[in-house]
Amino acid sequence: MKLQTKKTIFIVDDDPDDRQIILEAFLENNSTIDYVFIETGDLLMETLQTATPENLPSLILLDLNMPGMLGLHALKKIRDDKNFAQIPIIILTTSAFAQDESSSYKLGANCYLRKPDSYKELLEIAASVLRLWFR
Repeated sequence: MKLQTKKTIFIVDDDPDDRQIILEAFLENNSTIDYVFIETGDLLMETLQTATPENLPSLILLDLNMPGMLGLHALKKIRDDKNFAQIPIIILTTSAFAQDESSSYKLGANCYLRKPDSYKELLEIAASVLRLWFR
């Protein structure tokens, strides 16, 4: 399998405002990474299944509550597929349910983060994510 040279983050969230603000926070921290918006878990799976190995994402930011395939189901499908299982997945959600966090980790999420209330906090999250996974 050929390794990709360009780093890409998939931002998987059904809310266009959330996708945009997440993108802005990450761009403020690193504008050399490609960011791809995906609106649903179904589209995420479709995108992964049609991607060439060099076009797979370096990281997936995954919301849990979306129409169609829920984030937890997408997470399970990704972890069950040997072609995608190695992709780091960070759950970034509004869910405060302990069960969602527990289930996310049981299904193989690398990290579980609640969407913050302020843009400043989101900038700090973006900086931490980029530092941990890309430096």
